[in-house]
Amino acid sequence: MNPLTIEGQTYLVAPRGVTEWVRNIRVAGVGELQIGRRRRCITVSELTDPDVKVDILRTYLTAWKMEVGAFFDGVGPDAPDADLRRIAPGYPVFAVTFADGA
Repeated sequence: MNPLTIEGQTYLVAPRGVTEWVRNIRVAGVGELQIGRRRRCITVSELTDPDVKVDILRTYLTAWKMEVGAFFDGVGPDAPDADLRRIAPGYPVFAVTFADGA
């Protein structure tokens, strides 16, 4: 799991699509995010608008392409918006709110 922060907002992107953790967090709406040794309680809201997800997916691919690029069907950070919009429904994105407010 590679959390992504853009302009102070943290996101979780599911590079492998709808996996077990995605199904679980969709149902629960809450979870724990562990970064290093620190665990934080979170709530999430899923972003479903492909137009909103384009910039998030592009930023995610820019940061993590070497690790997750193979899962994006040949679409990379330099792809046209139309390609990112086309694949967006297959890659869940969640906005994260930390319970401690930090």
